[in-house]
Amino acid sequence: MLSNSHDFIRPANASDRAYLESLVRAEYDRTHPGETFDDMKRRMSFSREDQGLYRDWIALAAARAAQPAKAKPIAA
Repeated sequence: MLSNSHDFIRPANASDRAYLESLVRAEYDRTHPGETFDDMKRRMSFSREDQGLYRDWIALAAARAAQPAKAKPIAA
């Protein structure tokens, strides 16, 4: 996972950002009880820790988006 602050994903536009966020939003909410992905996004403006967390989650989402879709078995 990317951790260097100079090496991070920059979505081309708002729809790309929304797509990447949709890939990890539910998992973030599930793994961080008592807070939501949107809570983290709100804190980003004043928290470097949350900026890094967001950057890492978006990097994870980009890695998932780059993987080919899993093939479903064909029923005989």
